[in-house]
Amino acid sequence: VADAALPRLGEFNSDELATTLWAFASAGRISADQIVAILDMAVANMSTFDERSLSQLHQFWLCARFERRRSISLGPQHEERLRRAFLSGTPRPSRLQHDVSDVPLQMGWAREFEYVTEEGLSLDMAQPGSKRGIEVDGPHHYLREVRSWDFAEDG
Repeated sequence: VADAALPRLGEFNSDELATTLWAFASAGRISADQIVAILDMAVANMSTFDERSLSQLHQFWLCARFERRRSISLGPQHEERLRRAFLSGTPRPSRLQHDVSDVPLQMGWAREFEYVTEEGLSLDMAQPGSKRGIEVDGPHHYLREVRSWDFAEDG
């Protein structure tokens, strides 16, 4: 699908482009070169993106950065615009997340609920000082091959 869609991305409106980027990030079936090409195209068209599309682009960019473990810069101004769009959304914790959230407290593990990192990653629960977090029902939604130590190693 990526091979068929990539040559036509220039025909997509901002909503279609953002949705396609999110689908690519979710499926994890895109090469590093394709990621860079898509991000370049998205940045060139960023002025046409609404807040929802900017938020999706932010998530795609974060997935590309963390999963590929590459420094992918969009430039500070663009990165901050994406981050602000993402953070402007209202968190919608799942019922499972709410049900599980008291367990760490009962075990003596003080935590913050719905903690957002500097980069804009949202963790279900976290101890920012110790750089530890708990994801109840993610990030498997949009990252492939996630292991419990992936985030801990990166600090």
